Amino acid sequence: MTRKRVLAAALVALAPLTAQLLVGRTADAAAVTTLYYSSSGAADYVAQIDQAAANWNDAVSDVKLVAGSSATIVFHETDDGQGSYTNTDGHGTGQIYLDQQQVAEGFAVTRIAAHELGHNLGLPDDYDGPCSELMSGHGPGTSCTNAVPDAQEAAQVEENFANGFAPAALRVVR
Repeated sequence: MTRKRVLAAALVALAPLTAQLLVGRTADAAAVTTLYYSSSGAADYVAQIDQAAANWNDAVSDVKLVAGSSATIVFHETDDGQGSYTNTDGHGTGQIYLDQQQVAEGFAVTRIAAHELGHNLGLPDDYDGPCSELMSGHGPGTSCTNAVPDAQEAAQVEENFANGFAPAALRVVR
């Protein structure tokens, strides 16, 4: 084999390794999108917000929710009786509003926070769904305290973030 062919064969063999080094991960490693959230605007509910994020972290592997200062998801408390909601692009950026009156009515804060995080992860409402569906939101009533996404919801989030972080336009979801 000539020197040129040996060199060409070596370059072809090294190309995948070079590409892996350039993108910072191996082909076998799953991409994880880290989304930072802040609960500083909802000081009364920090523990419940952290638990909601932990529930999502336990359910999905493509996305990790971390409390942090460079937050793209920010929680706020309101007391206007309009219910909790989020302004979001559905792909990791949003402002979440937790309504104190809704909490006073008996709705579980951890469920509300996890539900609103679900919108920020790209999930729609399904108010007709059972309590086992996190995105059924307030539909099942105050007796429903489930704050854990079901397998279908988790699979949809995995699909939504399969290609990483790519925000779209903001939208309001209640």
